[in-house]
Amino acid sequence: MLSWLLAKSKGHDAKSFYARPAFAGHAEQTVAVASPECGPSGAALRPEEHTHDGAGRFPALQWTAPPALADRVREWLLVCEDPDAPLPTPIVHGIYSGIPAPKTTVEAADFVIDDAAQALLKGGFHYGKTRTGAVYIPPRPLLNHGPHRYFFMVVALGEPLDPGLLRSTPTRDQIANEIIGKVLGWGMWVGVAEPNIRTDHEQTKSE
Repeated sequence: MLSWLLAKSKGHDAKSFYARPAFAGHAEQTVAVASPECGPSGAALRPEEHTHDGAGRFPALQWTAPPALADRVREWLLVCEDPDAPLPTPIVHGIYSGIPAPKTTVEAADFVIDDAAQALLKGGFHYGKTRTGAVYIPPRPLLNHGPHRYFFMVVALGEPLDPGLLRSTPTRDQIANEIIGKVLGWGMWVGVAEPNIRTDHEQTKSE
């Protein structure tokens, strides 16, 4: 019943991370982001691999930027969120900062914790705060709420972020404020997930 009542509460794109003040002057995407295991932007996430009801793995991503931009990148930032969740703002599924400039691919193995005290992952970058405290929240849309889009946003930064902040498991807002004046460009890959049939109790736990 809850999911039916909230069926029209979707599409909070205007409150997505890329709409924050740090992206003023960067309305257009300039970084090309793809998922070699799922397909082009708008492709379905693989239920058995990438959703809460499956293995819950992070989808492999790769990205490229125009040479004039790529030569100026000091770090990459990766933010994952669900703009179709029935909440006032998108649900953060993962925040990953301090990604070294030469690294332009990520895979599931990169998201294993290496040092929790430093919020450091095996991929050599840091993770931020999610609503559950998990490094990554796999998609789990409400039953009868229709397909949800999951935005995987890659941001090119012209300056490295404060290492102390990155080690503190920062929030979405903290990162959004920290990158003001440092954004060179960005791009996004969109994965789509459909809800699976669950019990009424399980439906209340949508991510």
